Amino acid sequence: MSLILHNRPHPKADFPIFDPQGPNAGLAYLDSGASAQKPASVIEAVSQFYATGYANIHRGVYKLSATATDAYEGVRVQVAKFLNAASEQEIIFVRGATEGLNLIAHSWGRAHLKAGDAVLISAMEHHANIIPWQILRDQIGIELRVAALAADGGIDRADFTAKLADGKVKLASFTHIANATGAVLPVAELVAEAKAAGALVAIDGCQAIPHRPVDVQALDCDFYVFSAHKLYGPTGTGILYGRLSVLEGMPPYQTGGDMVATVRFDKTEFLEPPQRFEAGTPDIAGVIGLGAAIDYVQSLGWAWIEEHEKILLAYGESVLSKVPGLTLLPAGPERAGIFSFTVDGVHPHDLGTILDHHNVAIRAGSHCAQPLLNEFGLTATARASLGLYNEPEDLDRLVEAIRAAQRMFAPKRA
Repeated sequence: MSLILHNRPHPKADFPIFDPQGPNAGLAYLDSGASAQKPASVIEAVSQFYATGYANIHRGVYKLSATATDAYEGVRVQVAKFLNAASEQEIIFVRGATEGLNLIAHSWGRAHLKAGDAVLISAMEHHANIIPWQILRDQIGIELRVAALAADGGIDRADFTAKLADGKVKLASFTHIANATGAVLPVAELVAEAKAAGALVAIDGCQAIPHRPVDVQALDCDFYVFSAHKLYGPTGTGILYGRLSVLEGMPPYQTGGDMVATVRFDKTEFLEPPQRFEAGTPDIAGVIGLGAAIDYVQSLGWAWIEEHEKILLAYGESVLSKVPGLTLLPAGPERAGIFSFTVDGVHPHDLGTILDHHNVAIRAGSHCAQPLLNEFGLTATARASLGLYNEPEDLDRLVEAIRAAQRMFAPKRA
């Protein structure tokens, strides 16, 4: 059922963890929404950097340091092209989307928000796009507004519009794709509406970036964040895109080495963006791995990735809909590669444990989106999320394991 890719084996063969002769033989990995597996090319890039190319960057005058610096800064240029940013100066390396969102809140937010201003988020946000704004609310008196969930599981557009109407919203910050349900937000339309109301816009792109191309100039957003580990790259590395004119008006988020022009006891002058926001020694190898991950994704091509996911989504919805007692959470007009569901009589944590015994890996819990699950009257769901290495057979295995769990929890008859 899967598409043939350039007349070569399915991408699963590119990922050592799925080696049929290895310790994880037969694994159906359906937790890419939490963290994706790594292709051999990414693993090799990180390993080779440590083995033959490691040195600290931006500091040494020797060849090894200069080469490492060129490689690191080369990935910045690569990411700018990947996102169609106007300049590599708009690309900030962070530890992940969580740090990126906190940087926006505590640098831009503290510099530009005051008591009475409002920040607008959606009911579908990850905790990382809720808590930083709550902290600013409690510390400086901003208002935190939440655009409601629509009945179909998407965003309530009328409520989003209404909450912009008074002109007090200075920033709208919302997810591109909801991590708990896979709901795809109409981000281009939301950005346009927020900008028309005088607000800046930040987008959490963690769940979008592995599944579809992102053009920040076409979106006209002011910030866009994502984590490398969801894009088949290393952990501890991520990207904050910021419009340069906005970044130039932001103070440093952290301070220390490599982000200063001059330091005196009476005064410090900071570098221009992006270096202003990159204090200390970064995860250099992680950035190298991110570059390799982008190369890998682009080698497959977005056309194949999107069509492959379309096939898997249709197949997954079909087979899951046939499981009695399984309820799939709604995801609005468009769903990305995430199935969040409950099974009557089986707690999600029990289900996740039983599935693990069948060599099927899923996520069970609140998915760092407790307010969204509360909207559905739930505290936890099971979540199966897709990666480009998945095949229909993985979804068959999922259904078989769910049915096995149901049999275990079925009432015993006397």
